[in-house]
Amino acid sequence: MTNRERIHAILSYEQYDRMPIVDFGFNPEALETWREQGHLTDEDLINCGDGGSGQKSIEKKIGFDFNWQGCLRPIPDTRLLPHFERKVIAEFPDGIKHIISANGTIEGIKEGIHCIPQDIGTLLNCRKDWEELFLPRLQYSAERISGLVKSNMPREREKLQDPRGLHCGSLYGFIRNMTGVQELAYLQADDEDLFYEIINTVGDLCFSVTKAALETGFEFDYAHFWEDICFKTGPLVNPQLFADKVGPHYKKITDLLHQYEIKFVSLDCDGFIEYLIPAWLENGVNVMFPLEVGTWGANLGDLRKKFGRELLAVGGMDKKVFTLPGGFGAIDREVEKMRRFADLGGYIPCPDHRIPSNAIWENVRYYCDKMRETFK
Repeated sequence: MTNRERIHAILSYEQYDRMPIVDFGFNPEALETWREQGHLTDEDLINCGDGGSGQKSIEKKIGFDFNWQGCLRPIPDTRLLPHFERKVIAEFPDGIKHIISANGTIEGIKEGIHCIPQDIGTLLNCRKDWEELFLPRLQYSAERISGLVKSNMPREREKLQDPRGLHCGSLYGFIRNMTGVQELAYLQADDEDLFYEIINTVGDLCFSVTKAALETGFEFDYAHFWEDICFKTGPLVNPQLFADKVGPHYKKITDLLHQYEIKFVSLDCDGFIEYLIPAWLENGVNVMFPLEVGTWGANLGDLRKKFGRELLAVGGMDKKVFTLPGGFGAIDREVEKMRRFADLGGYIPCPDHRIPSNAIWENVRYYCDKMRETFK
């Protein structure tokens, strides 16, 4: 079987020959460390992002089959177009800079420190800002699917070994990216009509882009959304509001996907996601990814008891064990946990985010070997 055939069989609760060894990409600092240690070459680190040739080379050396996120290439553009020019607007003696980001937020960063930027503010503070600065950048144009059009050369579907995913955008997480968490909370209270208009504008754009992508004739094995709207104790949005106002946009898009016989719709959301799962399942999103373990101990077994076999998953492997010196025993326990989950069906193991910056090469290699040995 090809990896394409395997993911279709597994997520359909059908028989398959073996479990694919799936990853979610690598932290760049880990790759640099492994290069310095002699495990990787300079050539491996060229084009080593999701779906790149360098990443394929790295995966082969370690033992992974493919990157779930890397199958989403090329990605249609549902973001601001054009994006805001990134520029520094303030600098401070301690090295912190305030910048305007591509999404229109004002962020605090410090050179040499790789982390989520600090939210300082946003250019979207009122309806005037929305109508003059943001709304014109959220209109559909053919440019948004130009990458797909260029890549859609005639090819025989059966020659494709790895699955191909269609990125359908972000219906709420991207709005948060335009405002920041705090300002988005204020917006809901200060101007409810504008808040709903922004949700509808973004939802309509994602639908238009998805429709145009499907009409290119490009064939996809699954569809995918990105959100990242939860933290360690729950969502950054009221679940009922999310279901009422964002849910219909998911439904409109997933109904369209079903017309093109795409039945697997995955969604990338970190954090404790359980309060939002009902809205996703009710509106056609059925594959949770990367099922982050976190401090709350998320696992497929518990989620299946709550939501049943309709809930599918890719992920659920605690990536932190890769960082433990002499961590083979911890890896064995993770693999055994995932074997039990795989017995439930509809589940593909995968590290619950990118391989950490301090991951140990031998641990990651051992994990891939152990997975192949366990899931023969």
